[in-house]
Amino acid sequence: MNNLNDPPNWNILPNRRDPGDDGSRWNYALLVPMLGLAAFRWIWTRECQKEIEKEKQEYYRKESTLQKDLEGKYRDIITENRRAVAHLEVELEKERNRTLSYREALVSQSRKLVEERKLLEQEQEKLEHEKQVLLHAGAEEFEEGLKERQDIYCSLIVPRSQRLEIEKNLLVKAATNPVAMDLHVESGLKDIFKHDNYCGNVLNRTRSQNGKLMWLYLRYWELAVELQKFKRVERAMLGKR
Repeated sequence: MNNLNDPPNWNILPNRRDPGDDGSRWNYALLVPMLGLAAFRWIWTRECQKEIEKEKQEYYRKESTLQKDLEGKYRDIITENRRAVAHLEVELEKERNRTLSYREALVSQSRKLVEERKLLEQEQEKLEHEKQVLLHAGAEEFEEGLKERQDIYCSLIVPRSQRLEIEKNLLVKAATNPVAMDLHVESGLKDIFKHDNYCGNVLNRTRSQNGKLMWLYLRYWELAVELQKFKRVERAMLGKR
Protein backbone atom coordinates (compact mmCIF):
# COMPACT_ATOMS: atom_id res chain seq x y z
CA MET A 1 0.00 0.00 0.00
CA ASN A 2 1.10 3.51 -0.69
CA ASN A 3 2.05 5.66 2.17
CA LEU A 4 0.17 8.91 1.94
CA ASN A 5 2.80 10.56 4.08
CA ASP A 6 5.33 9.50 1.58
CA PRO A 7 3.92 10.35 -1.74
CA PRO A 8 5.54 9.22 -4.93
CA ASN A 9 8.07 11.29 -6.59
CA TRP A 10 5.71 13.92 -8.22
CA ASN A 11 6.79 17.08 -9.80
CA ILE A 12 4.72 19.13 -7.39
CA LEU A 13 7.62 19.13 -5.04
CA PRO A 14 10.05 21.40 -6.69
CA ASN A 15 12.63 21.09 -3.98
CA ARG A 16 13.09 17.31 -4.48
CA ARG A 17 15.11 16.61 -7.46
CA ASP A 18 16.82 13.50 -8.48
CA PRO A 19 20.26 13.74 -9.80
CA GLY A 20 20.17 14.98 -13.36
CA ASP A 21 16.49 16.26 -13.10
CA ASP A 22 16.15 19.78 -14.85
CA GLY A 23 12.55 20.68 -13.77
CA SER A 24 10.66 19.39 -16.83
CA ARG A 25 8.12 17.72 -14.60
CA TRP A 26 7.28 21.03 -13.00
CA ASN A 27 6.87 22.69 -16.32
CA TYR A 28 4.51 19.97 -17.47
CA ALA A 29 2.41 20.35 -14.37
CA LEU A 30 1.96 24.09 -15.17
CA LEU A 31 1.24 23.47 -18.83
CA VAL A 32 -1.82 21.26 -18.25
CA PRO A 33 -3.97 23.87 -16.46
CA MET A 34 -2.86 26.50 -18.94
CA LEU A 35 -3.97 24.32 -21.81
CA GLY A 36 -7.27 23.70 -20.03
CA LEU A 37 -7.76 27.42 -19.53
CA ALA A 38 -6.94 28.10 -23.15
CA ALA A 39 -9.39 25.43 -24.26
CA PHE A 40 -12.06 26.87 -21.99
CA ARG A 41 -11.46 30.35 -23.34
CA TRP A 42 -11.61 29.05 -26.91
CA ILE A 43 -14.86 27.18 -26.25
CA TRP A 44 -16.34 30.19 -24.40
CA THR A 45 -15.28 32.60 -27.13
CA ARG A 46 -16.77 30.30 -29.79
CA GLU A 47 -20.05 30.04 -27.90
CA CYS A 48 -20.08 33.77 -27.37
CA GLN A 49 -19.48 34.33 -31.07
CA LYS A 50 -22.37 32.00 -31.86
CA GLU A 51 -24.62 33.84 -29.42
CA ILE A 52 -23.52 37.20 -30.77
CA GLU A 53 -24.09 36.01 -34.32
CA LYS A 54 -27.50 34.69 -33.31
CA GLU A 55 -28.40 38.03 -31.71
CA LYS A 56 -27.14 39.87 -34.75
CA GLN A 57 -29.24 37.73 -37.06
CA GLU A 58 -32.30 38.29 -34.83
CA TYR A 59 -31.62 42.03 -34.84
CA TYR A 60 -31.24 42.10 -38.61
CA ARG A 61 -34.44 40.08 -38.99
CA LYS A 62 -36.39 42.42 -36.71
CA GLU A 63 -34.87 45.45 -38.41
CA SER A 64 -35.77 44.06 -41.85
CA THR A 65 -39.33 43.29 -40.69
CA LEU A 66 -39.69 46.75 -39.16
CA GLN A 67 -38.32 48.35 -42.31
CA LYS A 68 -40.73 46.37 -44.46
CA ASP A 69 -43.62 47.40 -42.20
CA LEU A 70 -42.57 51.03 -42.36
CA GLU A 71 -42.17 50.86 -46.14
CA GLY A 72 -45.61 49.25 -46.42
CA LYS A 73 -47.20 51.93 -44.24
CA TYR A 74 -45.36 54.61 -46.20
CA ARG A 75 -46.63 53.20 -49.49
CA ASP A 76 -50.16 53.02 -48.04
CA ILE A 77 -49.93 56.64 -46.91
CA ILE A 78 -48.59 57.72 -50.31
CA THR A 79 -51.34 55.78 -52.08
CA GLU A 80 -54.03 57.27 -49.82
CA ASN A 81 -52.63 60.76 -50.27
CA ARG A 82 -52.53 60.33 -54.03
CA ARG A 83 -56.09 59.06 -53.98
CA ALA A 84 -57.15 62.04 -51.87
CA VAL A 85 -55.30 64.45 -54.14
CA ALA A 86 -56.89 62.86 -57.21
CA HIS A 87 -60.35 63.17 -55.59
CA LEU A 88 -59.68 66.80 -54.71
CA GLU A 89 -58.52 67.50 -58.25
CA VAL A 90 -61.72 65.97 -59.62
CA GLU A 91 -63.86 68.00 -57.21
CA LEU A 92 -61.85 71.11 -58.00
CA GLU A 93 -62.37 70.55 -61.72
CA LYS A 94 -66.09 70.07 -61.14
CA GLU A 95 -66.24 73.27 -59.10
CA ARG A 96 -64.21 75.09 -61.76
CA ASN A 97 -66.58 73.88 -64.48
CA ARG A 98 -69.58 74.78 -62.33
CA THR A 99 -68.18 78.24 -61.71
CA LEU A 100 -67.43 78.62 -65.40
CA SER A 101 -70.99 77.57 -66.25
CA TYR A 102 -72.38 80.07 -63.75
CA ARG A 103 -70.16 82.76 -65.17
CA GLU A 104 -71.18 81.97 -68.74
CA ALA A 105 -74.84 81.90 -67.71
CA LEU A 106 -74.41 85.21 -65.92
CA VAL A 107 -72.69 86.76 -68.94
CA SER A 108 -75.40 85.39 -71.21
CA GLN A 109 -78.13 86.69 -68.92
CA SER A 110 -76.41 90.07 -68.73
CA ARG A 111 -76.19 90.25 -72.51
CA LYS A 112 -79.84 89.26 -72.77
CA LEU A 113 -80.81 91.95 -70.28
CA VAL A 114 -78.77 94.52 -72.18
CA GLU A 115 -80.45 93.51 -75.44
CA GLU A 116 -83.89 93.60 -73.81
CA ARG A 117 -83.14 96.98 -72.30
CA LYS A 118 -81.99 98.24 -75.68
CA LEU A 119 -85.15 96.93 -77.34
CA LEU A 120 -87.22 98.41 -74.54
CA GLU A 121 -85.57 101.79 -74.98
CA GLN A 122 -86.18 101.60 -78.72
CA GLU A 123 -89.81 100.66 -78.09
CA GLN A 124 -90.13 103.49 -75.60
CA GLU A 125 -88.68 105.94 -78.08
CA LYS A 126 -91.05 104.65 -80.72
CA LEU A 127 -94.02 104.90 -78.39
CA GLU A 128 -92.95 108.32 -77.23
CA HIS A 129 -92.79 109.44 -80.82
CA GLU A 130 -96.21 107.94 -81.46
CA LYS A 131 -97.47 109.66 -78.36
CA GLN A 132 -96.20 112.99 -79.52
CA VAL A 133 -97.77 112.44 -82.91
CA LEU A 134 -101.05 111.39 -81.33
CA LEU A 135 -101.06 114.22 -78.86
CA HIS A 136 -100.32 116.83 -81.48
CA ALA A 137 -102.29 115.37 -84.35
CA GLY A 138 -105.16 113.90 -82.30
CA ALA A 139 -105.56 115.12 -78.77
CA GLU A 140 -104.57 118.68 -79.46
CA GLU A 141 -106.79 118.68 -82.51
CA PHE A 142 -109.74 117.55 -80.42
CA GLU A 143 -108.74 119.99 -77.68
CA GLU A 144 -108.69 122.94 -80.06
CA GLY A 145 -111.98 121.86 -81.64
CA LEU A 146 -113.65 121.50 -78.24
CA LYS A 147 -112.38 124.88 -77.04
CA GLU A 148 -113.70 126.50 -80.21
CA ARG A 149 -117.01 124.68 -79.88
CA GLN A 150 -117.37 125.68 -76.19
CA ASP A 151 -116.42 129.27 -77.03
CA ILE A 152 -119.20 129.43 -79.63
CA TYR A 153 -121.57 127.77 -77.16
CA CYS A 154 -120.86 130.50 -74.62
CA SER A 155 -121.02 133.31 -77.22
CA LEU A 156 -124.12 135.46 -77.49
CA ILE A 157 -123.50 136.52 -81.05
CA VAL A 158 -122.00 133.54 -82.94
CA PRO A 159 -124.64 131.51 -84.77
CA ARG A 160 -125.54 128.08 -83.36
CA SER A 161 -124.98 126.54 -86.80
CA GLN A 162 -121.21 127.08 -86.53
CA ARG A 163 -121.15 125.13 -83.28
CA LEU A 164 -123.12 122.28 -84.79
CA GLU A 165 -120.71 122.17 -87.76
CA ILE A 166 -117.74 121.92 -85.45
CA GLU A 167 -119.45 119.16 -83.44
CA LYS A 168 -120.18 117.23 -86.63
CA ASN A 169 -116.55 117.48 -87.80
CA LEU A 170 -115.27 116.34 -84.43
CA LEU A 171 -117.59 113.33 -84.44
CA VAL A 172 -116.40 112.38 -87.95
CA LYS A 173 -112.76 112.52 -86.85
CA ALA A 174 -113.53 110.45 -83.74
CA ALA A 175 -115.21 107.81 -85.88
CA THR A 176 -112.34 107.55 -88.39
CA ASN A 177 -109.21 108.10 -86.29
CA PRO A 178 -107.86 104.68 -85.05
CA VAL A 179 -106.54 106.11 -81.81
CA ALA A 180 -109.80 107.96 -81.15
CA MET A 181 -111.75 104.81 -81.89
CA ASP A 182 -109.69 102.83 -79.33
CA LEU A 183 -110.32 105.53 -76.74
CA HIS A 184 -114.03 105.75 -77.54
CA VAL A 185 -113.70 109.48 -78.11
CA GLU A 186 -116.95 109.60 -80.07
CA SER A 187 -119.10 108.63 -77.09
CA GLY A 188 -117.17 111.10 -74.92
CA LEU A 189 -117.81 113.90 -77.44
CA LYS A 190 -121.51 113.18 -77.45
CA ASP A 191 -121.53 113.32 -73.68
CA ILE A 192 -119.72 116.67 -73.76
CA PHE A 193 -122.03 118.14 -76.39
CA LYS A 194 -125.05 117.10 -74.35
CA HIS A 195 -124.01 118.03 -70.82
CA ASP A 196 -121.11 120.51 -70.83
CA ASN A 197 -122.88 123.87 -70.63
CA TYR A 198 -120.43 125.64 -68.37
CA CYS A 199 -119.26 129.09 -69.42
CA GLY A 200 -116.86 131.43 -67.73
CA ASN A 201 -117.22 135.17 -67.32
CA VAL A 202 -118.93 136.74 -70.27
CA LEU A 203 -116.25 139.41 -70.50
CA ASN A 204 -113.45 136.81 -70.36
CA ARG A 205 -112.17 135.80 -73.77
CA THR A 206 -109.84 133.02 -72.51
CA ARG A 207 -111.09 129.75 -73.96
CA SER A 208 -109.55 127.63 -71.20
CA GLN A 209 -112.06 129.03 -68.70
CA ASN A 210 -115.06 127.72 -70.63
CA GLY A 211 -116.29 124.19 -70.11
CA LYS A 212 -115.69 121.65 -67.34
CA LEU A 213 -116.66 118.21 -68.56
CA MET A 214 -114.61 118.55 -71.74
CA TRP A 215 -111.42 119.12 -69.69
CA LEU A 216 -112.10 115.97 -67.71
CA TYR A 217 -112.46 113.99 -70.93
CA LEU A 218 -109.32 115.50 -72.42
CA ARG A 219 -107.36 114.53 -69.32
CA TYR A 220 -108.89 111.06 -69.39
CA TRP A 221 -107.93 110.54 -73.04
CA GLU A 222 -104.37 111.67 -72.30
CA LEU A 223 -104.07 109.17 -69.48
CA ALA A 224 -105.59 106.46 -71.68
CA VAL A 225 -102.89 107.09 -74.27
CA GLU A 226 -100.24 106.72 -71.55
CA LEU A 227 -101.84 103.47 -70.40
CA GLN A 228 -101.79 102.04 -73.91
CA LYS A 229 -98.14 102.98 -74.19
CA PHE A 230 -97.26 101.02 -71.03
CA LYS A 231 -99.32 98.05 -72.19
CA ARG A 232 -97.35 98.00 -75.43
CA VAL A 233 -94.10 98.07 -73.50
CA GLU A 234 -95.32 95.23 -71.31
CA ARG A 235 -96.31 93.11 -74.31
CA ALA A 236 -92.97 93.83 -75.94
CA MET A 237 -91.12 92.67 -72.83
CA LEU A 238 -93.21 89.53 -72.45
CA GLY A 239 -92.77 88.72 -76.12
CA LYS A 240 -88.96 88.75 -75.78
CA ARG A 241 -88.91 86.25 -72.91
